[in-house]
Amino acid sequence: MLQEADNERIEALKHRLRARTKIQVVRAALDLLEKDAERAERVERWKAAAALAAPGSRAALADFRSRSRLKKLD
Repeated sequence: MLQEADNERIEALKHRLRARTKIQVVRAALDLLEKDAERAERVERWKAAAALAAPGSRAALADFRSRSRLKKLD
């Protein structure tokens, strides 16, 4: 059962979105929430992958820099 305030919000969105039914409004909201949750999960996976790759990337960069310095000395 919807609270009156929630019902009013859905009705207002229904008009703004030009939706025919309340369920169309609810489905649109669920789609947005689902996309937001998926994005948040992707960001967490990217952070974990970056944390795993960071030590190797730092080592490769340090090696590259040391080799570049050696070439300059030649």
